[in-house]
Amino acid sequence: MNRNVPLHVTPSSDEIDLYDLFHSIWRQKRLVLGCAIIAGVLGGGYALLAPRTYEVSSVLRPAALNELDALNRSEVYKLPPADALSKVGSQLDSYETRLEFFKSHQQLFKAFQKPGQSLEQSFEDFNRNAVNLILPDPKKADSLSSYIRLELQYPADVDGVAILNGFVDYAIGAEREQVGADLKVIVNNRLNELKGKIDAARANYENEKESKIASLLESDRLKRAQLQDELSALRLQMKMERSDRLAELTEAIAIAKSLGIKTPTTPSAMADASRGGSGQVMRTEVNNQKIPLYFMGSNALEAERDALQRRTSDDFTNARVAEIGKELQMLEVNRKVEVLRRRDNEDIFLQDVEPLRAEVARLRNLNIDMSNLKLVTIDRRAQEPLAPIKPKKALVVALSLTAGLVLGLVIALIRYVVQNRGQPAPYSPLEEGRFSRRERKDDEPLL
Repeated sequence: MNRNVPLHVTPSSDEIDLYDLFHSIWRQKRLVLGCAIIAGVLGGGYALLAPRTYEVSSVLRPAALNELDALNRSEVYKLPPADALSKVGSQLDSYETRLEFFKSHQQLFKAFQKPGQSLEQSFEDFNRNAVNLILPDPKKADSLSSYIRLELQYPADVDGVAILNGFVDYAIGAEREQVGADLKVIVNNRLNELKGKIDAARANYENEKESKIASLLESDRLKRAQLQDELSALRLQMKMERSDRLAELTEAIAIAKSLGIKTPTTPSAMADASRGGSGQVMRTEVNNQKIPLYFMGSNALEAERDALQRRTSDDFTNARVAEIGKELQMLEVNRKVEVLRRRDNEDIFLQDVEPLRAEVARLRNLNIDMSNLKLVTIDRRAQEPLAPIKPKKALVVALSLTAGLVLGLVIALIRYVVQNRGQPAPYSPLEEGRFSRRERKDDEPLL
């Protein structure tokens, strides 16, 4: 006969009965709901009373190619649209640009100026917490185009739309002025460079002209000296020839007088006269020998000698003397030198300066007024926000209710643990069914 001995199991005090736990929490539902309601009310009050923070944003994109075409075609200043956007972004992110805008528009920033703070300190607080510059992620290849996004967070008593739009316009204007200043400096430097090249060409021309004039005058002096030397030598030659002729005539006159020849005669006539020949006979003498000079007769020779002795100049006896005089007269004035010295506008004779002058004219006519230059496209200007970004009422209330509910559950759980610590659980016959008796092999019926 088997005897089943009932087992009375008492749970340990460290164990928690989930059924009792849920039952205890259900009994404390008012506490849990009360905590949730109180937390929700507090969160709702905070959401209603907390200062409102608004956010506006503006998006800038690269300008169209035609907007910068005139500037890029100037061949002086290259500015692709992407670089223009980057320059504007640098201005937007520049501390100095923001500070200048802050100083020049203090009426917009009265809410940020706190008592006891300097203007720079107030700006530092605004610049650190209010303005945020966002650039596209260069690692993302799916970006359609480059852009710049500028965000501004501001309290309810601040005109954030005017601040952001004004700052964007101010930064674009500052960069436009910078581009205009850079272009003006580049053009002036280029004009100075071209002027230096033209001045160098003019100086080179002056040097070449003076060198040419000096060369021409030197050549004339050399030619004049050579002609004068030739003339002196020629005159000396003619003088010596005249002296030789006088000596020759004097000798011939003496011979003619000794022979009694007063008039011109010939050797044949002189021979016939000595033979007593008739004077009516005409003779023709052919002789290839030169007849001595004394046959001219003393009268003719004396007349010639007297004429040579009375001569003061022998220049007319040589045609070369006249030619030398003509050449010396032409060397008195060098017409090439005279023309070179009388040039009124010498710039037209400068060589290889026409391209430089054309470039100077082009640069002087270049429009360097950048007041209407469109550096970027404002894809979206700041507009009045529909709702504040802080506080988010629904989220605050939801978090408050959740926190109150959790707090109520925690309080209920703590109360349950405190009340049940160290107390044995009451016996219940229903609990016997929870434990199954395992039969042992050594269980034998008692006889």
